[in-house]
Amino acid sequence: MMATASAYHILVKTQQEAEKLLEQLKKGADFNKLAKQHSLCPSKRRGGDLGEFRKGDMVKAFDDVVFKKPLFEVHGPVKTKFGWHLIKTVYRSTDIK
Repeated sequence: MMATASAYHILVKTQQEAEKLLEQLKKGADFNKLAKQHSLCPSKRRGGDLGEFRKGDMVKAFDDVVFKKPLFEVHGPVKTKFGWHLIKTVYRSTDIK
């Protein structure tokens, strides 16, 4: 079975926007509220919740963060063809052989 994960993200157009939001998060701002206010992704209606997805469903730069970086921490800014992301992974499973 393929590895799966669940993550939240905030998608913005510029690295500067992402860095400003990251600073707010470091000072205790609510991730879900910032996602609803600033994200360009339709997931903003759910506070940035992307739900569960499989490894390989997302672009490589996004997958690398979700499947390799520590859980429950905000990572980024991460650049993809869609823009700049701040990503928080809430769980993941490993590959089952």
